[in-house]
Amino acid sequence: MENIEKLELRQLNIDDYEELHKSSMEAYPNWQDDYWEKKDIRKLVKIFPEGQFAVVVDGVVVGSALSIIVKYELFGDSHTYEEIIGRYSFNTHNPKGNTLYGIDVFIRPDYRGLRLGRRLYDARKELCERLNLKAIVFGGRIPNYYKFASELSPKEYIQKVKYQEINDPVLNFQLSNDFHVKKILKGYMPGDKESKEYAVLLQWDNIYYEKQSDKVSGQKSVVRLGLIQWQMRLYKNIEELFTQVEYFVDAVASYNGDFVLFPEYFNAPLMADYNHLGYAEAIRKLAEYTEEIRERFLSLAISYNINIVTGSFPLIKDDRLYNTGFLCRRNGTYETYEKVHVTPDEIKTWGLSGGDTIQVFETDCGPVGVLICYDVEFPELSRILAEQGMNILFVPFLTDTQNGYSRVRYCARARAIENECYVAIAGSVGNLPKVENMDIQFAQSVVFTPSDFSFPANGIKAEATANTEMILVADVDLDLLKELHTFGAVRNLKDRRTDLYSVCLNPKRDGSDGKRI
Repeated sequence: MENIEKLELRQLNIDDYEELHKSSMEAYPNWQDDYWEKKDIRKLVKIFPEGQFAVVVDGVVVGSALSIIVKYELFGDSHTYEEIIGRYSFNTHNPKGNTLYGIDVFIRPDYRGLRLGRRLYDARKELCERLNLKAIVFGGRIPNYYKFASELSPKEYIQKVKYQEINDPVLNFQLSNDFHVKKILKGYMPGDKESKEYAVLLQWDNIYYEKQSDKVSGQKSVVRLGLIQWQMRLYKNIEELFTQVEYFVDAVASYNGDFVLFPEYFNAPLMADYNHLGYAEAIRKLAEYTEEIRERFLSLAISYNINIVTGSFPLIKDDRLYNTGFLCRRNGTYETYEKVHVTPDEIKTWGLSGGDTIQVFETDCGPVGVLICYDVEFPELSRILAEQGMNILFVPFLTDTQNGYSRVRYCARARAIENECYVAIAGSVGNLPKVENMDIQFAQSVVFTPSDFSFPANGIKAEATANTEMILVADVDLDLLKELHTFGAVRNLKDRRTDLYSVCLNPKRDGSDGKRI
């Protein structure tokens, strides 16, 4: 083949028919007298011009992709080729349908190996997204199956192709283009001797598809986070504390923030009045403020139209002490989260107990999770939240030394990668000389991302200056997570060997069933 001077991908038109006919004859040498007629191409171009593509090399059509739109539920997964195209009438094409159905793709043999087929597939995907169609579906031939039909069932053949034990040029290509096998179709295309009249029903899902609704969706794709790196200082009372809290909430809201995240135990300065008591007594006195703090945060969430992850506070429940926080939504509702793993110091010094609730919270910006400090060092928790659909993980923390901070930081960073989500961590800085067991703090608040091409190379979206009181504001794009889940260089969630191992919630003490993840 001579050097290519010009390559073009464009819509097919009826004037291309003669070249298209020659190319299809070369692409399908075993299908004599069974090629597209001019009337077929004329009708496809008339009823759905944007769905017919041509690859043109130096003015010659060397390949094509043909398709229609169907209302897929009318046919279901058990259909034949002739049924789906209306026995070559194409009356099944429905501009109001939900699925792009591929009826042919071919490349002239002399031009194979140039990734021209991939260009056609990419053009179809872009069309599917642009028209807001749910998926691309087609029946794929398996032209090498006749060589193995006597010893392998179609299912066994497909598995061996999938694991590169057998080469099938058509199926290999389709799988490499992110199509997944839905079903094996028998009698799909009578006369296809190479495939033994079998076909593989393949589907590519449009992750940007939005079901048409009369209601306006309130969920955003780009979410703005405000992380509060809180300076520990003494406050005379809760009024003075919340003057500072409201200042930070107001500041993030003024930048049109969607979430504001406070650190763990940021209200510890209020324990200064109880420094004469023992550690356990002082923390229980601090717990008396928690319900009032929740109500104040709820009021701020409504007033400033922002979702607030409140950090955490001690809470007495059934005479036991827990480390608890609240997700206060801007619509006036709230959720409670608990620290599941309390540190040895929290147990020894304050007598804290670990909670037993692990759940994702729905918000107007999608599902989020919250893990308090030490909890992020246990990968099972964030994996369970990821399986429940979490997009953003918030981690309020409190660490006194750089060693402790490093544990939180690097574990949080790993959680973002392995669970394909954003992780936001926020802590307190400075000294608190008049509160026992809260003397020093070290923090650097960060928003971590997965590690792939659409994200920062180091997996850090934004980070605060270490040990300085400040607000860190960062935008996270949830659509990038959708792309990562499906098209990432590696896909940690999808590629897990759940046939070999699993993570599960154990049955609770109340007798309810655990949930296997």
